[in-house]
Formats: sequence, C-alpha cells, structure tokens
Amino acid sequence: MRLPHHPLVASQLLAIFHESSTIVFLEQQFDLVVIGSGPGGYVAAIKAAQLGLKTACVEKNATYGGTCLNVGCIPSKAMLHNSHLYHMAQHGELKKRGIEFQNVSLNLPVFLKQKDDAVKGLTSGVAYLFKSNKVTGVRGHGSISGAGEVTVKKEDGSSETLKTKNILIAVGSEVTPFPGITIDEESIVSSTGALSLKQVPKKMVLIGAGVIGLELGSVWSRLGADVTCVEFLSNIGGVGIDMEVSKAFQKILTKQGLKFKLDTKVTGAEKSGDSIRVNVEGAKGGNGETLDCDTLLVCIGRRPYTKELGLDSVGIQLDKRGRIEVDKNFQTACKGIYAIGDCIQGPMLAHKAEDEGIICVESIATGHEPHIDYNCVPSVIYTYPEVSWIGKSEEQLKQEGIKYKVGRFPMAANSRAKTINEAEGFVKVLSDAKTDRILGVHMINSVAGELINEAALAMEYGASCEDVARVCHAHPTWSESLKEANLQAYFGKAINFT
Repeated sequence: MRLPHHPLVASQLLAIFHESSTIVFLEQQFDLVVIGSGPGGYVAAIKAAQLGLKTACVEKNATYGGTCLNVGCIPSKAMLHNSHLYHMAQHGELKKRGIEFQNVSLNLPVFLKQKDDAVKGLTSGVAYLFKSNKVTGVRGHGSISGAGEVTVKKEDGSSETLKTKNILIAVGSEVTPFPGITIDEESIVSSTGALSLKQVPKKMVLIGAGVIGLELGSVWSRLGADVTCVEFLSNIGGVGIDMEVSKAFQKILTKQGLKFKLDTKVTGAEKSGDSIRVNVEGAKGGNGETLDCDTLLVCIGRRPYTKELGLDSVGIQLDKRGRIEVDKNFQTACKGIYAIGDCIQGPMLAHKAEDEGIICVESIATGHEPHIDYNCVPSVIYTYPEVSWIGKSEEQLKQEGIKYKVGRFPMAANSRAKTINEAEGFVKVLSDAKTDRILGVHMINSVAGELINEAALAMEYGASCEDVARVCHAHPTWSESLKEANLQAYFGKAINFT
C-alpha cells in the first residue's frame, strides 16, 4: 500500500482492505477540504492554511490552476501580447517609429511554446505555494460522499476519503456546448482548442462576440486569419459593457480587420473535408446566409461545472442555470459546505472567485462577517486596445432612474498616449448628480486593465469625482486621463481637453 506523501498521525489514518478487490480506501481528517484548484480554490486553500486550518485541495487535472492558469486567462494573455508585437512588426507600425527591418515571419511552434512555458511556470508555482504553506494537494476527482466527507477517485482506480469539518466547492466552469455542433478541438474548436491550433486559419468564424471570442479572434486575426464574428446580440463585448464603449470598440476592431454580423444567430454547421459551412440567419429569423471557413470557434459562454459532485447526497440543489445556491456566508443548504466562484451566482471572473475564496475561509476560521461589493468587481477585455469597466453603465443608470453626470476624456489628449502613438479610446466616468459619488467607470485604452483598478479602489471607498480629481497624479501617465474625466464630471470642464 502506498501511503500519502506527508506524515500522518496514526489516529488519522485508516486503511480498509477488501479481500475481493484491489481498491484501497484511505481516510484522513482535515479542517477544510477544497474541491478545485482554480484561482478561487487554490487561493482559498492557501489563505485557510495561513489562518491555521489543516487544509487539503483536491484537483482532478494533472496540474493546479484550473481553467484560468491552464487553458484560459493566462495562455490567452501570452498569445494576445505576442500576436500584438507580431502585428506591429508585420504591418509597419514599428517602421513608423523608426524601427526598420526585413523579412518578418511567424514561427508558430515557438509562439505557442512561449505560451506553454508561461503556463508551466505558473502552475508549478501553485504547487510550490501549496508546499510552502503546508496545503495537502490531492490528485483525483473529488465528490461529496456525505456531510464532512470527500471521496477522491484516483486515475489508478483507488479512492481516498478525506474527513473534514468544512468543505469548499470551487469547481469552476466549463465551455457551454452549442446544440448540434460537435467540437473536435482541431477545426471546430472551443476556447481550449483555439489556444493550440496547428496552423493559422485562412478563414475563422466565431460564434459569439463576447470577451472570449473577441480576445481569441484578435489573436488569430493579427496572425493572418480572416475573422468573422457572429453575435446574437446587437452589440459586442457581452453583458454589462457600456453601449458607448461597445460601439467605439467595434469601430476600432473593424479597422483592425475583424468582421461582425450582429443580431445574427447560427442555425448549424456542416464539415466537409477541410471546409466548414456555417449557416446563419437574423436573430429574429429570416435573411439566411452561409459562411465558409476552415476553423470554427464556438465561444457562447461558460456554465458551472457541477458533474458528479455528490451534491444530492447532502441535499444541495442547483438553480435553473446549474449554479449552486449559497447564503451571504457562501454556505450552501448543507451546513459546513460552502461554494464560491463560477459555480455560484455572479460574473465568472477569476478575481471574483479569489476574493470570495479569501473572505469565505476568513469567515470559517474567524467567524467574521464576510463582505464583498459586487458592484466594485472590474471586468476587462484584453484586446488592443484594452477595454475595462466597473460599476454601472449609462444604460443601467437610466433603467434604474438614477440621475447622473458624465465625464469623458479622450486618450488623444493624454500626453503619455500621444508620445507612444497609442491614442485611441477614452475614459468615461459616471457620478451621482447629487452626491458626486462615482457610480461607474468605463474605458478603452492600451492599459485599461491596469487603470481600472484605480477606479475600483476609489469606488470601494465610496470616493467622489472631486476626490479623484484632487489627487496628484504623476505626469506624463495614463492615469491622468482618469483624473481629467473626473475633473469634467465634477467641475464641468477638464484641463487638457475642451
């Protein structure tokens, strides 16, 4: 019998041998067992261990990090950055800056290897953090087999039973399938397959112009693919994006070469040899059309991953969208079992899951009342330029009947943006017309993913536009555009733009 790699007190180890079976069951005792090692799960496990809880984290895949580190946020950002550099070199942007060279070419295997190396480094980093924080990592598919009990099925057929005072479900999400279209991850791909295509497509069709579709579509468009985005909604960027930002964003991406078919639905796809025929029509019917491509990317969203978790064994039910229902403490219908991240209500964002994981285990360990303001969770699209937002959009404020003021500042008037020829986009601030409190911030620029965090900090502390406008910002920096937008919202005028 092969024992766990860490030392165990005799009272914590129970080996049960079945004469008629080779399966071995091992039982251990913990304060907390986390199922899933994505951003929410691994962060929660580390924080719990730091708070003195004996913690284990169960992961079904070969490496830690979940979708985000392995086939999501991290690899896509590597490809977005490097494809942008290639596009600048290939299309003369660097020559405009006085950097001249010849014979620019793409080495796709090396391009993809850099992405893989980044992923390997970060997933290995999670394993190191587990070891240094004394978190017990357990490989296998974890499921709840009863109150205070998690059974882990290993690849070799054996099982391990973890006895625990608390269980945290952090299983994340999976790609939402498209009815009638079979994904083979070669020519008809999900976001996972789109990270490892063996060659640059000649023509790519995206089903969905949300965050994932726009990011991956941008990557392959920059590398030479003719990309068409088919979107059921009348705007790009998904739910929550401000419509003024969405329209400006679409114009920029169109200028870069992406094509869009909005208010359009896909009715089916047929594969014949190396060609794929995608049938589309108007979202409300009619106007049928066929699009030809050699790569079809299905990116219509994600759904909670709650397969074979044993939820029924403890009376936990799912809502209509397959999510686990929790209370304000992230506790499910079963006492001592909690859930966070993509498998519960709210935006499917890695940083949202991280925050939930931390405050959930803090509540378990200390009894403190958890707090998270979901209105202060930022969203980012990592295209070029980047798009980000936090808080309310204009459309939401109008719908809620809230009177507001608007402050806008174009990047064309920002010194830092102008000096490096990255002047597309703007910053938009929305504030309460009476109190001046910041209600929402929306932006398009080269560093929107970084700059939005200043807005997040301001909103978390209930800052007004005047508060931000009166803070001294370094010059020349991108952040001055946020200051100027707040100046206009409060005083009615910016300094460097009329």
